[in-house]
Amino acid sequence: MTIPFSSGLVVSCQALEDEPLFGSDVMAKMAWAAELGGAVAIRSNTPSDILAIRAKVQLPIIGIYKVQYPDSPVYITPTLREVDAILATGAEIISLDATARRRPNGQHLADLVAHIRQHGRLSMADVSTVQEAIHAERLGFDLISTTLSGYTETTQGRRLPDLDLVSETVEQVRIPVLAEGQIATHQDFVECFIRGAYAVVIGTAITRPQIITKRYVEAFQSWNRSVKMM
Repeated sequence: MTIPFSSGLVVSCQALEDEPLFGSDVMAKMAWAAELGGAVAIRSNTPSDILAIRAKVQLPIIGIYKVQYPDSPVYITPTLREVDAILATGAEIISLDATARRRPNGQHLADLVAHIRQHGRLSMADVSTVQEAIHAERLGFDLISTTLSGYTETTQGRRLPDLDLVSETVEQVRIPVLAEGQIATHQDFVECFIRGAYAVVIGTAITRPQIITKRYVEAFQSWNRSVKMM
C-alpha cells in the first residue's frame, strides 16, 4: 500500500484533559492551522478528535487511541478494541505501541497488525529501539516511528531527540521511518531528514502553548540569574 503523504512535517495535534486546549473542536482548528502552514499529515488521539479533524482538514490522519490498562504499561492503541475504534474513524494510518512490552489482556502485536491490514489500512509502529523496529517490519508494519525512545523502562535517560535511533533505524529497515520525540528546534528538524527520516512528527513544540511559553520563561529566568551573579 502507498504512503498517503509525501516527505515533510507531520503535526501531532493532542491535548490532555487538564490542558487549556483540550477538546475536539480546538484540536480540529489546530489541525487546520497545521494544514494551512504546510503540514503533510496529522497525528491525532481518540476517535472524537480524529472525526472532528477529518471534518475540518483534507490531510491524511495517523490515528492513535491512548488508553491505560492496569496490567500493562502499553497505552498507545494497546488492544483490538482501540484499533477497531480508530478503524471506524476512517483514519488512513493506525499507529500503535510496538515495543517489546507485554500488552493488556495478553493480546499480541502481530494479531493487531494483521487485523489492520485485513481492513485495508496502513499501520505504523511506535518503537523505542532498533530491535523493535526490525521486529515491527517483520510483523508487516508499513511505517516506523521513533516515538517511544526515552519513554520505556529500557530507554529512560536517553538524550532526546534520539537522532542516532533515527539514523540506525533507517539503516536497518526498508520501510519509511518517521522521527518523533522532543524535536523542538529547526536544526534538529532538518537533522532528522539528513539522518534519513521520511517525515518528522512534531507535537509539543507546535501545539502546546503552555509548554512553549514555559521554555521561554525558563530561558529568561536562567539569563536573569546569570546577570545578577555578575
